[in-house]
Amino acid sequence: MSESTKIDFIYLSEPDMIKAGVTDMPACVDTMEEMFVLLHKGDYRMAGPNSDSHGAMVTFPDESPFPTMPKPTADRRLMAMPAYLGGDFQTCGVKWYGSNIANREKGLPRSILMFILNDIDTGAPLAYMSANLLSAYRTGAIPGVGARHLARKDSKVIGLLEAGVMGKTSVAAFMAACPEINTLKIKGRGQKSLDDFVSWTKNTFPQITNIQVVDSIEAVVRDSDIVTYCNSGETGDPTTYPIVKREWVKAGAFLAMPASCSLDDGMSGDDVRKVLDSRGLYEAWYEEVPKPAHNIIPLVGMRFMDMIEEGAMTQEQLEDLTDIVAGAAPARQNDDEIIILSVGGMPVEDVA
Repeated sequence: MSESTKIDFIYLSEPDMIKAGVTDMPACVDTMEEMFVLLHKGDYRMAGPNSDSHGAMVTFPDESPFPTMPKPTADRRLMAMPAYLGGDFQTCGVKWYGSNIANREKGLPRSILMFILNDIDTGAPLAYMSANLLSAYRTGAIPGVGARHLARKDSKVIGLLEAGVMGKTSVAAFMAACPEINTLKIKGRGQKSLDDFVSWTKNTFPQITNIQVVDSIEAVVRDSDIVTYCNSGETGDPTTYPIVKREWVKAGAFLAMPASCSLDDGMSGDDVRKVLDSRGLYEAWYEEVPKPAHNIIPLVGMRFMDMIEEGAMTQEQLEDLTDIVAGAAPARQNDDEIIILSVGGMPVEDVA
């Protein structure tokens, strides 16, 4: 008598993913919230010795004797992002991340992603799926979770930098978390992308009746209840990252930053609450990359890690979104506090 060794799994194309509900942003925000509670409990694992690593990336030298070896050009990433998530999920998976900013010149997305979901007992594949929408919606949902706990409930104005996919999913998540939003201020790089974004906003969220295309980062930030930078670009020199100045930020604003960003000294002060989506992720990154870490990973959370190393900030000044979502730390406490959330993106999100 022999046991069957047949491995059966499903393939999900992008249309299949949409049919399965990957673009249901309110449900995605709920799912990410459930994931954060499991992170707080410790019922998860990612890569690396501390089980918090973002993943393992193939790197390329500036100079190579092999003419066919790729150069380390802007946003060149070949990366595996594995994770296990417990609770009701009880599964594991890995996202394979291919990225090159030069893809735009070929009419391709900057990132081209696939995801494999595995049975946690046997390790056998359960599904192999297109992951661009999966990644975009889980990334956008994290600012939505942040807004649910950290933005003013009566938030009405979003300030958005860049009119891309991440901008769309972030806006969708903010709308799920703060239904009184009626105004969008947006700064983009090209007229076509701006026109497309404005059209998408009008069609998707007719309750946003005031859409303003602005021409400066300051205009994005000023008078906005919720601010998010969803830009992409080269890393290495933080003075080239888009900045947030304290004088621009209104009382009670919530800032969710999933992309490159620098802060002036006022934004680094004690009167601004500083939240990481998961402290362990930033600690793992800080161990893995050269210093200053903000030169390599352009998120504000890495600037905070550099400041701790420099003695300009203490660990106690940083908060963890996992604690806030789980109810172990306070959410927004009053209508005037300014809160900034660094969004790093974790493979456990893809698994969830």
